[in-house]
Amino acid sequence: MRKLEELVMTTGGHMRSNGQPSAPPEPLAAPPAAQASVMKTDREPDLMEEDCPEENGVIQTQYSAISPPASPVAQDEPFSTYFEEKVPIPDDATQLFSFRKLWAFTGPGFLMSIAYLDPGNIESDLQSGAKAGFKLLWILLGATIIGLLLQRLAARLGVVTGMHLAEVCNRQYPTVPRIILWLMVELAIIGSDMQEVIGCAIAFNLLSVGRIPLWGGVLITIIDTFVFLFLDKYGLRKLEAFFGFLITIMAVSFGYEYVMVAPDQGEVLKGMFVPYCAGCGSPQLLQAVGIVGAVIMPHNIYLHSALVKSRQVDRGNKREVKEANKYFFIESAIALFVSFLINVFVVAVFAEAFYDKTNIQVNEKCNETGSPHTDLFPLNNETLEVDIYKGGVVLGCFFGPAALYIWAIGILAAGQSSTMTGTYSGQFVMEGFLNLRWSRFARVLLTRSIAITPTLLVAIFQDVHRLTGMNDFLNVLQSMQLPFALIPILTFTSLPSIMNDFANGLFWKIGGGVVILVVCAINTYFVVVYVTALNSVALYVLSALLSIAYLSFVGYLAWHCLIALGVPCPDLCSRMGLSGHTDLYLLNDMDSDGLVER
Repeated sequence: MRKLEELVMTTGGHMRSNGQPSAPPEPLAAPPAAQASVMKTDREPDLMEEDCPEENGVIQTQYSAISPPASPVAQDEPFSTYFEEKVPIPDDATQLFSFRKLWAFTGPGFLMSIAYLDPGNIESDLQSGAKAGFKLLWILLGATIIGLLLQRLAARLGVVTGMHLAEVCNRQYPTVPRIILWLMVELAIIGSDMQEVIGCAIAFNLLSVGRIPLWGGVLITIIDTFVFLFLDKYGLRKLEAFFGFLITIMAVSFGYEYVMVAPDQGEVLKGMFVPYCAGCGSPQLLQAVGIVGAVIMPHNIYLHSALVKSRQVDRGNKREVKEANKYFFIESAIALFVSFLINVFVVAVFAEAFYDKTNIQVNEKCNETGSPHTDLFPLNNETLEVDIYKGGVVLGCFFGPAALYIWAIGILAAGQSSTMTGTYSGQFVMEGFLNLRWSRFARVLLTRSIAITPTLLVAIFQDVHRLTGMNDFLNVLQSMQLPFALIPILTFTSLPSIMNDFANGLFWKIGGGVVILVVCAINTYFVVVYVTALNSVALYVLSALLSIAYLSFVGYLAWHCLIALGVPCPDLCSRMGLSGHTDLYLLNDMDSDGLVER
């Protein structure tokens, strides 16, 4: 037994001679279950039950197929991000449902839901209302439900394996695909972060009546983000309460606008539950596609799979794992319901007040109220186009200065909260994919710098009134990265060798595959429409070349996902060397799918 443990420490610890972490070595020839069990005995002795049976001299546990990697650094200062404490779960084994337990599990889902309320989503909402009225609310509802189903997969992966998605990708993919995947996810985080930080900067600009320039708002956001991120040093629950406070500010701010504008409730319900868009054309179709792209964000899958690790769940106890999955799903459903209501507030406000309004109508109204921003709206009869900056200005013109300032406060809360969760996403992704073990400050500084630097450059050289085009580009960028989160999460949650009894059943495999295919197809359409509107042959050629590389890598991930879903692998698999690598998806264990208890 000791020799086998020493063998795992020399091969599974991923250490170079200089003590630095390195890429995982080639897998051993030993069966995956045996390897995993040995790693369990060496890395997580606290998760094993005392009555665990032994097989061939190796201790076996029910959920030992995959376990978190041991930190190769000294344990003087505990390595963690967000997890320096874990929230204990009260023991109410006799109750089918416990509000005390639900409260203990409440937190990760609301942090995850903030990505559904970031400035990019708010801008998509107000544009939806201004361009299509209430007609696209059912698209927003459907996208939120799809998002909930995908977040369920992310939470289950984190709970069952004790590892978040980036860590599992680090273990299961070969080096080159792993690095490419990390770069793609980093691009998504950078794109999202630019929208969030610029949203904060716009809010500061509105609140200061233009005295704080865009680049000044970006610098303020950088500083206060660093301050707020260290709130978890005072307790995880206090940090989660602070995020809850920011969500409350958004609900009150946008709820105030909703009550003040007083939209037709019948039209709101009709738009929400009647899947039809009468008289809609290409602009409305493109806006509908944009709603899906804004709601379902790739880095949020990685984030949620990590946040659920903050609760004390004994992964060696099937009942506790099952219970954690249940309560995390309920909490996520509640959190996304709240985020959906806030999004509905924004859509309804702009649908009721500004649908079919023209630039000249808005210009005249702003002139009447003495607004200094009339130059934003040219004297023509074209349909009004708004973004989060113009949206605040228009509200101020029609409903008074209070509406403008309250709108800016809501945008500031949205931008600040999503910037913080984006920072956590960046840390989880970088640590998971690259196996980084740095000090807390160094990790925050690096991940912030990668995302903030391009944002600051844009803020310095771009005027606050001309950000809509860049926002469209950032939405396209994030849409292109969706497969790099959705395909891996479906792949790994469908493997019994990783998820054991909690692997996806046939319904979730088929349903998840169809949902991911539809979402990716919708976002591909959005990208194609954007590229074709560039009207540049050189850009067309560049896009074609990039598309070949992009589709090749997506095909690689999709091929392995199909294998994980149980699609028979032809002889081509063995020729490509897939079946010879037990460490890659642990394919040798896939035939055991029928033995897994559901």
